[in-house]
Order: sequence, then structure tokens, then C-alpha cells
Amino acid sequence: MLALSLTATAGISAQETIHIVQRGETIYSIARSYRVDIQDLMRFNGVLDPQKLQAGQRLAIPKGADSGFVEYRVKKGETLYSIARKYDITLQSLRNANNFTETYVLKEGDLLKIPVKPQERRVVSGNEAPAPTGARPPSGANTRVMEPKPVDDSIRWPVAAKEVLYMTGKLYGVALLGEKSEAVRSLTQGTVVSAGPYRGFGKVAIVQVNGGYLYVYGGCESLSVREGDKVKSGSELGRLGIDAVSRKPQLFFLVYRSNTPIDPAKAPRA
Repeated sequence: MLALSLTATAGISAQETIHIVQRGETIYSIARSYRVDIQDLMRFNGVLDPQKLQAGQRLAIPKGADSGFVEYRVKKGETLYSIARKYDITLQSLRNANNFTETYVLKEGDLLKIPVKPQERRVVSGNEAPAPTGARPPSGANTRVMEPKPVDDSIRWPVAAKEVLYMTGKLYGVALLGEKSEAVRSLTQGTVVSAGPYRGFGKVAIVQVNGGYLYVYGGCESLSVREGDKVKSGSELGRLGIDAVSRKPQLFFLVYRSNTPIDPAKAPRA
């Protein structure tokens, strides 16, 4: 279920809500999602044969539709966090919209209400869903401004850090120099809410921890965990790879609390 707002298009008024048809959707399911009459939706878009609806087709949603929410059917392997990323909303707002507690376990087939305002809707690619603010490392070497800090042996890091560099540009966190293929270990117990590649940062694992924390472990050549896995302090998350920019085995370690970056050296260890 994807939608966006267009400000000026021939035949479409300003701030019109546009729905991008996804594979498997029907004119009936889309009308139900926006709580509009099927015939009104068809007439509004000149749809004569509802059976000929195609993926990628744009449908204008008549004004007056209930566009504060859209419906989403959970697919196998999806989590609340991955769905929140897809729609560029916070995890808590998704929980609130569906009256879920923090311990609720999402199930395949669940029908979710997605709180998306028309003026905030935009197309989301299935291959690169956006993360909540602060949770996705931006790509590109120009975002990495490094400031070296002395290695403090009393601080436990995800790898045996030989060098600690603080990133002080658009990205706030640390780059830790380690050994190629060294085990990257979780500093806390928690739940893996994302595991996969991010352009420019190798493979990345994100662990959600009680208290509103997200621990981001980037720069892995391989991952040992999948989305939804429970990890303990010391659990192996993956193996360290060679950074494409520095040409060194570097782990990019970031910590967020309520989507605000904090000093990784001061983040809780458990």
C-alpha cells in the first residue's frame, strides 16, 4: 500500500492523494483501505474494468476519503520495525495506531493500520525502504568526518578496537578499527529489527533494546542474525569486513535513543 501527495499535475488538484497500486491489490481492497465507495473510485479515475488494474498504476483518491490511515497485510518474515521503516514512521506511532504493547509479536496475515498523512506520503521502493530518522546510515564518503580518540581499555566495544574514530559529520557514532573477519558481538540483549546491506556500509545489523535504544552495527562482511532474532550480550552478530572507503576493517557503531544519537562509549552495556 503506497501513496503520495502531488502538488500540481494536469487533471489533479493540489494536494490530491495518489495511491500507487501494488501487486495483488484490487480496486475493492484499495477502496476499503481509504473508506471510499468503489464506484466513486472507479469513476474518479476512469476505470471501466476493475479486473485490468495493474501494479504501478496511479489512482487518485477522491477528497473526503479517510486518508489518516491505510491498511497493510503483514507478510511472512516482516516485523513492526521493518513496516515502520517502509512507511517512514516511528515504531511507537505504528504501535499506537494498532493498540499494540511493546511485547506484541506480529503474525503473518495481521491487518495493520498505517498512520500516514496525505501530505507526508511518498513512493517507497521495495528494495530500499527508508528508516526512521537517525536509524539509517547515510551513504557516501563525504558524510564521514573522523576525529580520533584515545582507546580506553575500560570500555567494551563490539570488536577489539585498535583505533577509535568519532564521526562528527552528518553521521554521529564511532568507527572501530579491528581485524578482518573478526566476530562482531552485541553489547546488549535485545531484538534484531533489521539485518541486511546498506549502500556504503556493508551489511548492517540493528538491535532494539529496552528503554528506546537502537544499536547499529555496520561494516560487516556477513551477518549471523536475521530480523526478529533475540540476542544476548556477547552474541555474534556477524563478521567484520573491509570498508570500501578507508580500505580498512572498520566497524561503524552508532547508538540512538528515541531516534536521537548518543555517544556510543556511554551507551548501556548489558
